[in-house]
This record gives sequence, C-alpha cells and structure tokens, in this order.
Amino acid sequence: MTRKAIIPALPKLLERKIYKTGQTRGADDDDIYQNRVSRSSTVLIPYSCWDMCVTPQNGEMQYQNGFVVLISPSEYFEIQNVDQVLRERGLAIGSNALVFYETREQWNANNPEDLHWIPATDRINPLGGQYVARIPATTAERGDKIIRGFSATRRKGVGIRVYEYASTSTIKQCRLQLETFFWLCSDSEAVVQAYGMRTEEATLRRNAKLHECTENGLLDNDRLVNARILSSEGNTICPLCLEELSGQEFFSRMEQAEGRMVLDLTVTRVNLFHITELRVGVLNHRPYNVGWGHHHCNVVVKDSGINQTLEWMRTVLNRNIERGYLPMGNRVL
Repeated sequence: MTRKAIIPALPKLLERKIYKTGQTRGADDDDIYQNRVSRSSTVLIPYSCWDMCVTPQNGEMQYQNGFVVLISPSEYFEIQNVDQVLRERGLAIGSNALVFYETREQWNANNPEDLHWIPATDRINPLGGQYVARIPATTAERGDKIIRGFSATRRKGVGIRVYEYASTSTIKQCRLQLETFFWLCSDSEAVVQAYGMRTEEATLRRNAKLHECTENGLLDNDRLVNARILSSEGNTICPLCLEELSGQEFFSRMEQAEGRMVLDLTVTRVNLFHITELRVGVLNHRPYNVGWGHHHCNVVVKDSGINQTLEWMRTVLNRNIERGYLPMGNRVL
C-alpha cells in the first residue's frame, strides 16, 4: 500500500497570511462588528437589505452561523403594527432582529431604558435583549458615548458585515487558490528556502498545491488571466497595476516615511485583493475573485472597484497632462 506523502509546512509568516484571508478585519473596539473572526460567523443584515440577503447569494439555504437583522429606531417606531410586519417577514425583535441605536437623537427620541428594554447578549436565538447601541461621544452636547450590548472583552461585536460572509468550504477553496498564486510567483521556491524550507520541501509542496488546485477546478488559466490574477505567462500579478508579484513581497513589510515609523507595523507589501469589490447583495469572497495585490493598489481601489478606479486614474492623468504637470506633451490617454 502506497503511503501518502506528508506535505511540508509553509514558513509561519506565509501560513498565517494565507490563514487570515478567511477572517474579517477592519472593526474597531466600539464597532458593532466583530474583528478578526471567521467569515462564516453570524452575519449582520440591515433591515433595508433583508430582501436581497435573506439567504446567502452562493446558493446555500442559510448562513452557516445564522444572522441578525438590524433595524433602525426610525424604522421600528414609525412602522405601524411593526411587530406584525416583521413577523410576516420571518423576523422578531429579540429572536433574530435587534433595534440598533447609532445617534443620540435616536436614543433621546425612544430611549430603550425608558421602554424597559435590555441590551442583547447572544448571537443566536434568543438574543437575550431587544437592542444594541453604538453612539459616539459629543462635545457640543457634553454627552458620553453610549455602548450597550456586546462590549465585554470576549464578546465584542454582534457579528460580521453580511458582504464579508463566506462558508467554511468557500474559505478553504479561497485559501487553496491563494497559496497556489503564491507558488506561481517566479521566485517563490527560492524565497521560501530563504525562510527555512529545504529545496525538496518547497518543490513537493508547490507541486502538491498545484495538483490539488487543478483537481478541484480552481486553476483555469483563462479565467484567472481574464480576472487579472495571472499574467498571460501564468505568473501572479497585481490586479490593478498588473505588475508581476515577487514572493519576497509576501514577507516584506511596507516601507515607512522617515519620522513617521510605527514599531509594530505588520502590513506587508502584498495583501488579499478582491477583484470585484465586496458589496451588499453579492458574496464576493469566492474562488476566481480573490488574488494578491500591492498594498498601495488595494488602498487606491478601496470600495470603488478596479474599472471605476482606472477610469478615475485616467481622468486624473489627462488633467495633469493637459495642464502641463506631466512631461508628456498634450497627448490625451
């Protein structure tokens, strides 16, 4: 009986980088959202988006760890027979929906404490309360910030943004693709050897991941080229600037301006890049929509998407050329 080869481990820094792509990021302590948790966690759905998000857009019948609908006080207190209306849509305050206070005006108009409501404490039915609040402090009104519900150290945040969601199986597929894209950098094997892998280990893992990706239908070169993830030569590129990526950039931290250095900076030159941006109504953390891109290019694209960003860049360049700030004559792009 043939023994299955043991796949060598990646260098820790790279392994951690790939693992983190299955987690959410970008939520502060006072946000209602959870930070650095799995993309399969409980999703938060704005009431206005309920119809388009009632089930995941990936074809599954339900969210893996459930959902909580957030309804604003203005919606809740202005809708006639609101509880009946919610019930007809399969919703109930305290079960799978919460009233979410975000402004002091909302708080003063319908103070939940005067209504003898209690803040929610759980992410699954029953939620343990009727509302949550995240109201910033105001200097003009001399008001302290109001944080109610899910504020304890180990219970921060109610859930994740609905457009960040991905099932466990999708997360696994994306991680496999993303590691394979690293191996498709022209210097990847040499780079991992510099970080502790032996030559034969690097070759074994690279070949194993390329084979696994192919077997799972995740290495269609035409699709990857059209998605701006791979070059026509089959090398990994940044989806915005189209420059070929180096494996070293996965390990190298961003350069910092002199006098503005941060000692604990962990941002590397290459980061997770969503080809079509994340947005409500579609689940875009999925195979063939994830790649690696320069940190700076990712910041430039932000939520606008690649095509809209490129149109904006063309407008900016044309304006600078026309006004003589770029040494390119009067040629318009």
